[in-house]
Amino acid sequence: MPALKWTDADEIGFELSEKFPDLDPLEVRFTDMYKMAVELPDFADDPKTSCEGVLEAIQMAWLEYFREN
Repeated sequence: MPALKWTDADEIGFELSEKFPDLDPLEVRFTDMYKMAVELPDFADDPKTSCEGVLEAIQMAWLEYFREN
C-alpha cells in the first residue's frame, strides 16, 4: 500500500474504521483522531501539516464506513 498523506482522507477513514470498528467517529475528539491517524502504519506525511478541515474530512469518511457496518 502506498504511503498515506493527509490528502488521503478517505483511505485514512477506511483504515481507522478497520482498526477501530466499534468506535463511533462522531464521539472521537479531533486531537485523538489526529493521533490515531499519524500512528497508522502506512502514514508518512508531515504531522504538522494537518488542520481541522483535514480531520473533519477524515471523520466524515470514517463515518461512512462506520455506518456501512
